[in-house]
Amino acid sequence: MPRRTRGAGLSPGPRRARRPAGRSDLTPAAGFAGLTHLDPEGRARMVDVTPKPETAREARARATLRMRPATLTAIRAGTVAKGDVLGVARVAGIMAAKRTAEWIPLCHPLRLTGVDVEFALDRRRAAIDIETRVRTVDKTGVEMEALTAAAGAALALYDMVKAIDRGLRLTNLCLIEKAGGRSGPWVRAGARRRLGRGPAEAAR
Repeated sequence: MPRRTRGAGLSPGPRRARRPAGRSDLTPAAGFAGLTHLDPEGRARMVDVTPKPETAREARARATLRMRPATLTAIRAGTVAKGDVLGVARVAGIMAAKRTAEWIPLCHPLRLTGVDVEFALDRRRAAIDIETRVRTVDKTGVEMEALTAAAGAALALYDMVKAIDRGLRLTNLCLIEKAGGRSGPWVRAGARRRLGRGPAEAAR
C-alpha cells in the first residue's frame, strides 16, 4: 500500500499572513484603540504632546513595606546600622521621580516643580506606608512620577533594613489621586482627597 503523504487529499486551509517585522498583534482592531501608546499599526510610540497646553498637574501614589515588629522598632529608635533609614528613603524617592523617563521607556521627561515623600509608621501592622506627591507645570501628567517615587522610596527602605529582616514585603503600590489635565481630577475609591492641601503627614 503506497505511503500517504502528510496532508494528501486535504484542501489546504487558509494561510496566516506573515506579520511585518516589528508589528504587534495588539492593534486597535484587536480592541486596543484606547491605548495612546500604540500607533494605528499597533506599534509602540511616544505620544506627541506638542499641541497640548502646559497646565498645573499633580499626582499622589502609595506603597507599603511590611516587616517584623522588631524591624519597625529599630527604625523608630534609629538603631539600624546603615543610619537614617527614612531620610535616605526620602531622597531616593525624590531622585526616582526625577528619573522616571529613564526607567519607563515611553514617558516624557517632565519639569517637576515639587516632590514630597512622607512615611507613616504603623506598629499594629508592622508596616511603613509611603505616600508621594509630585507636581509639575507641563503638557502631560505626573502619575508615573508619583508611582516611581513611591517604588524608589520603598526599595531604598528595603535595602536599608534587609540585613536584619529577610522577610520584607513590598505591597500595594498604587495611584491614589491625580489632578489637572484634560481628564480632570480622579481619586481612588475610599481615599481622601488631598491635592492642593499640602503633603500627607502622619505617624501612626
